[in-house]
Amino acid sequence: MTTKIDFKHILFLDIETVPEAENFLDLSEEKQELFALKTQYQRKDEFSPSDFYERAGIWAEFGKIICISVGFFSSFDKERVFRVTSFYNDDEVVVLNEFKELLDKHFSNTKHLLCAHNGKEFDFPYIARRMIINRIKLPKKLNLFGKKPWEIPHLDTMELWKFGDYKHYTSLKLMTHILGIPSPKDDIDGSQVAAVYYNEKNLNRIVKYCEKDTVAVVQLLLRLYNYELLKDYEIVSV
Repeated sequence: MTTKIDFKHILFLDIETVPEAENFLDLSEEKQELFALKTQYQRKDEFSPSDFYERAGIWAEFGKIICISVGFFSSFDKERVFRVTSFYNDDEVVVLNEFKELLDKHFSNTKHLLCAHNGKEFDFPYIARRMIINRIKLPKKLNLFGKKPWEIPHLDTMELWKFGDYKHYTSLKLMTHILGIPSPKDDIDGSQVAAVYYNEKNLNRIVKYCEKDTVAVVQLLLRLYNYELLKDYEIVSV
């Protein structure tokens, strides 16, 4: 990468989502019908909407955010310090309001950027949609109405890896592997989050996983810009 970038002005993030209700039958009949319609082309014939409901968390209309992990550089030049923290709660409104407060207070300047892996297709629009659903005013960094493409303050490590190839999808797990970055998937992966949340009732385990993904995102961007990867002692949990 040759474009200049100031790492101190970037907020790195990752989100974890689950179905809004534990079971398909917990939804209203109308919501069940709407889910069936939404997923009719994704489901194979042998899968009913109820069978497919464990994947509902990937759609903002049928899921909720239980954790947003963020990271930022408080120092980058002579000595690097990368701080990681998380907003998590069973009540999604709490998570969204705490994240909004962070953006409004500390990342609202025009020079600030948000960065996630596949963030432009998943994390950023998902957060924005859930805020609207929950009647939370969008922060500047997520309010894209009327903005031109070059005015959108979002970085996406997957998009950078595409190099203009819009058909190319590369998972975070694959990118970390090929670029020599420690895998964040050493405990659970995204497909297991709903089960860990609803069956194990272990939100803390999900938070740790989400924070590992956030660290992996910053490592990817460092690697893409040919910087040295962060060492463990440079990463501080707050």
